[in-house]
Amino acid sequence: MEAPTVAVMSELAPQELRVLVAVAREGSFTAAAGRLGLTQSAVSHAIASCERKVGAVLFDRGRHGARPTPAGERAAAQARRILRLLDTLPDEARGAATGRATGTVRIAAFRSAAAHLLPPALERLTARHPLLTPEVRIVPDVGRGTAGEVADGRADLAIATLDGATPPPAGLVTATLFDEPYALVHPVGAADPRALPLVDWTENCSSYTRRWWAEQDWIPRATVDAGDDSVVLSMVARGLGMAIMPGLALLGAPAAVAVTDLGPRRPTRAVGYATTPELAGTLAVRALIRELRSAAPPVLDGSIQRTDA
Repeated sequence: MEAPTVAVMSELAPQELRVLVAVAREGSFTAAAGRLGLTQSAVSHAIASCERKVGAVLFDRGRHGARPTPAGERAAAQARRILRLLDTLPDEARGAATGRATGTVRIAAFRSAAAHLLPPALERLTARHPLLTPEVRIVPDVGRGTAGEVADGRADLAIATLDGATPPPAGLVTATLFDEPYALVHPVGAADPRALPLVDWTENCSSYTRRWWAEQDWIPRATVDAGDDSVVLSMVARGLGMAIMPGLALLGAPAAVAVTDLGPRRPTRAVGYATTPELAGTLAVRALIRELRSAAPPVLDGSIQRTDA
């Protein structure tokens, strides 16, 4: 009996992966060619080769340029992750001999975590690993959020909220660092803070507070929309309303802002990290996780509690 015939996909070369990523980023073959120092025909040939080897159309071509198809989006994300591993290979090899992490570690974080959680951890990280350079990007905590940046190969580790309406993409390594409580925020001296208009922002609107808010009959519909949590604090300080805000965002709040605990049934969210299985074992990511775990979490009136991960 003859063995069944199995089609074997030819391996994609690193240069083809780089072209694939460049076209997805730039949105056209011409722009990708300029970024990579190649001719437009060389880029076109590389993409045709990728599509032939993958067995799927990766880009829609037209006068608009080159837009990734769903298959192209997935392929570009995988290509970024593969190229990142290739980039870290020399640093990992050197680190195996010295025990020191080198190179870069790319971090995606939502604004309040980047402002209050990361700096002390990165200070200790770079003191122990002086040849390691952190790169931090602020990513809104909506949709796929910071964890999506890791899944798509744009970050090595994300500081993420892990119990929101949109769970982290499948296949990532995640762990909770601490639970972050929400509190009522209002102008100092307000006679009846709960009667003030609600100041809200997009990241908060899509958050865990909705489960708690649905049980409250005193919270009005949002009457003031702000860009982010720092703008909310500024508006509250000016007496424009009250807000329901997470603890990290309240660290360093203006003196004109008062914070009132919402009681034992207050809403909380889990703050943690997300990375890929392959990067979780690298020296740089392991060192960063160690510093994030070892640090006492920021405290708002003693109400932020560490959890066992």
